[in-house]
Amino acid sequence: MSKQSSEQSSDLRETVRQRYAAAALQVAEGGGAGCGPEPVEVDDSFGSTLYASDERDTLPAEAVAASLGCGNPTAVAELREGDRVLDLGSGGGIDVLLSARRVGPAGRAYGLDMTEEMLALALANAAKAGATNVEFLKGSIEAIPLPANTIDVVISNCVINLSTDKPAVFAETFRVLKPGGRLGVSDVVADDALTAEQRAERGHHVGCIAGVLSFAEYHAGLEAAGFTGIEIVPTHAVAEGMHSAIVRALKPEADPGTGPEACRGS
Repeated sequence: MSKQSSEQSSDLRETVRQRYAAAALQVAEGGGAGCGPEPVEVDDSFGSTLYASDERDTLPAEAVAASLGCGNPTAVAELREGDRVLDLGSGGGIDVLLSARRVGPAGRAYGLDMTEEMLALALANAAKAGATNVEFLKGSIEAIPLPANTIDVVISNCVINLSTDKPAVFAETFRVLKPGGRLGVSDVVADDALTAEQRAERGHHVGCIAGVLSFAEYHAGLEAAGFTGIEIVPTHAVAEGMHSAIVRALKPEADPGTGPEACRGS
């Protein structure tokens, strides 16, 4: 990566961090969440309305208010009793808290976020919910601070599209999953026909400021990281030619010992 590209990536990451820090502080002060310098109107394509009312009603109001995602990954990740779950970009903790209930006391739910303000909000929400099988970690989704082969399920809610290094996210996700582990995320994906410029313009409009992958690019990225059984299913439109989608994939049971398995984070 060139020095200029590295600086642009750092600037973009800082912009993302500032937006989500502002959203966390706004919720902590009793307001709704927003994704930008100005409050963002969260419509039926984003936010807590994508969760069932019985799910929302059992969680702290601040966890619900801080939901900025484009789906409900806990509803599609097929969580099981005793699973160890990792939520990439956990924000105010809504998906971690819902996951913790699904996996039960024998399981554990981890939340990873790079924003101090969101982590503080998530910890407060976990305490209000009385959740004891949760843990929140500070770090980036491109360098997950967990050992390899330790997680059963990775979930994420409209966060991977914000990354400036998506191949690293896919490789790190593959690394931390156990053989046979599952990926089940909600994310924004673009039609293959859209140009990079069209995606950037429309992605900025819906808050996906680091660039949205096309369906073909997303599939290829997961495949390059080693995933199999890849499914990318659009659920609803968030902008013209751009969709919230459910993404599922598997880490093969037999790890061949080659490819993207790294020791980073162990």
